[in-house]
Amino acid sequence: MNGRLIRWRSCLFGGAALVALVVGHAPFHAAPVAAAGAEAARDLAVADPAEVGVSARRLERLDAGMQAMVDDGKLAGIVTMLARHGKVVFTDTVGKLDVGKDAPVELDSIFRIFSMTKPVVGTALMMLHEEGRWHLDDPVSQYIPAFAELQVFTGVDEDGAMQVEPIERGRRITMRDLMRHTAGLGYVLNPRHPVNRAVIDGRVLDTGAPLETMIDKLAAIPLLSQPGTAWAYSISVDVQGYLVERISGRPLGEFLHERIFEPLGMVDTAFHVPPGKMRRLAARHTPGPDGTLMAPPGGAQAPNAPLKGPSGGGGLYGTAPDYLRFAQMLLNGGELGGVRLLAPRSVELMRANHLTDAQQATYRRPGQGWGLNFSVVTDGPASGESWSTGSYYWIGIAGTWFWVDPEEDLTFVGMIQNNGGAINEVQRLSRSLVYQAVVGD
Repeated sequence: MNGRLIRWRSCLFGGAALVALVVGHAPFHAAPVAAAGAEAARDLAVADPAEVGVSARRLERLDAGMQAMVDDGKLAGIVTMLARHGKVVFTDTVGKLDVGKDAPVELDSIFRIFSMTKPVVGTALMMLHEEGRWHLDDPVSQYIPAFAELQVFTGVDEDGAMQVEPIERGRRITMRDLMRHTAGLGYVLNPRHPVNRAVIDGRVLDTGAPLETMIDKLAAIPLLSQPGTAWAYSISVDVQGYLVERISGRPLGEFLHERIFEPLGMVDTAFHVPPGKMRRLAARHTPGPDGTLMAPPGGAQAPNAPLKGPSGGGGLYGTAPDYLRFAQMLLNGGELGGVRLLAPRSVELMRANHLTDAQQATYRRPGQGWGLNFSVVTDGPASGESWSTGSYYWIGIAGTWFWVDPEEDLTFVGMIQNNGGAINEVQRLSRSLVYQAVVGD
């Protein structure tokens, strides 16, 4: 194995013997020890891969695959982590934070995770669901009255002006629609559509304005389609962020910090990166005309202070160890290290496919459906990937990715900061190389 890979050593943590993982220049700090019993065995302590049915020799292929992506100039830097049966068995760091500088990627390097923010906000909303504050089939207008008066896009006239119609009688946007992207709301990813163009031109997503301003602007823009009729990736999770604020009475960033990040020990996850941590932030790279990766002239940049209107759909920054804690909490049925955020039934609800047959036809990923804020694998072989039926996952637009596989009892997190086709390549490669290393129960 090369020097970046797993090395084990005993240490003391809180008076109890643990195993600590050292990779590159940064240690992986295991989660605090839980009370003795079954829960304590799934605390992300580091284990020999063989103890949890993973081949250390075959993990060398995963390391080599990630190294090749950097050596071939496809990616600037990568952090990857794999846990099985609640134990960390693989951690790897390769490449640089910025191709124009010398600083290497390390385990505590910080990345903007973009849409991997969505499952976090979904968890926050489900915590409020468990408190009886809302229900899946509640109309969103119960919490945002202006959503009762939304119009629906039907086309454009000869002058290019949008034509609209009312929401059909009997239809309404529900909380479930918001979480499965069937509300009909627009987004910023397809500027060719007039509705999405209106979201972009209207600066609906503006971190300098309160989230209520986002809602006011959004209420003036038509829906892409009648509520509940089609799946369309949307601004709906930013709306969920506003609902977390409205229902809880707390700013979104504060709620996430106090109810999720601090309890789970996610010490570097937030909507901003304090000045003292900026040196650990990865720059976002783009392939140039000749394919050579380029970083922004100003290097890595991020807000240095809390935002007035944090993006619940894509605004978080964080590290691989932080997100692994979040993903393991989900795999554990809502608990990690003796801290319970959700009941197992709530996690089951989140990872179930909520799309109807008609909606499924508009979600064009073979063998997959949509749960509550992430994609779910409904047929592993049909998806063309090695993961099990029942796995669930999502990604960030700059390439970060994770998945949870309940059948194989594993979770994986990958962090990069890139644009271009290498994103899909490294994600698919990681899945092939993870599962070929799983050789036992």
